[in-house]
Amino acid sequence: MKFYDCKPAPSPRRVRIFMAEKGIEIPTVQVDLRNGEHLTPEFRMINPHCTVPVLMLDDGTRLVSTAAIWRYLEETHPEPPLMGRSAKEKALIADTQWRIETEGFMAVAEALRNSTPGMKGRAVTGPMSIEQIPALAERGRMRTELFLQLLEFMVGPKPFLCGDTYSVADIDALIAVDFAKWIKLELPLDAVNARRWYASVSGRPSAKA
Repeated sequence: MKFYDCKPAPSPRRVRIFMAEKGIEIPTVQVDLRNGEHLTPEFRMINPHCTVPVLMLDDGTRLVSTAAIWRYLEETHPEPPLMGRSAKEKALIADTQWRIETEGFMAVAEALRNSTPGMKGRAVTGPMSIEQIPALAERGRMRTELFLQLLEFMVGPKPFLCGDTYSVADIDALIAVDFAKWIKLELPLDAVNARRWYASVSGRPSAKA
């Protein structure tokens, strides 16, 4: 297998943390997003969507979404489970992770990609050039602020977002909080539960992957 990564980017970090938690090592190729390597004809042959992460399997199959890569690695390396054991636990984790991705991760991306000068003409990932919309940047910041407030209630008194066990929901929430720092937003000072949880998950060795 081969893993196509970009060390500074948040999306492939979701896979790196997942692999670190499971103790999986896969040969890695760094893709230089800053200088547009993902838009070259060579990389388009690997992933025509021009995004990372990409996991190329031994038979040449390419998985180009975090969800697909997680699922494949969970099935091939089931311990420790990061996507749940029972049907109920799997559903709860999937439900929570989806909310974090759509209301947190994507909100930050909306704010960042529509405001950063270096992303001019690249407001949406993929092969097409799409111009920034300042109003979407403002909306993204508002959505991010709401998410960071909501996280306090999502965590509550639990050790992890979905109970006593660390899962992909915690991975995505950790990265969403770190990603929000790119637009200078952080967890509210009075978010006691969320800050306790964040200190715990960011202190795990996998968080440095």
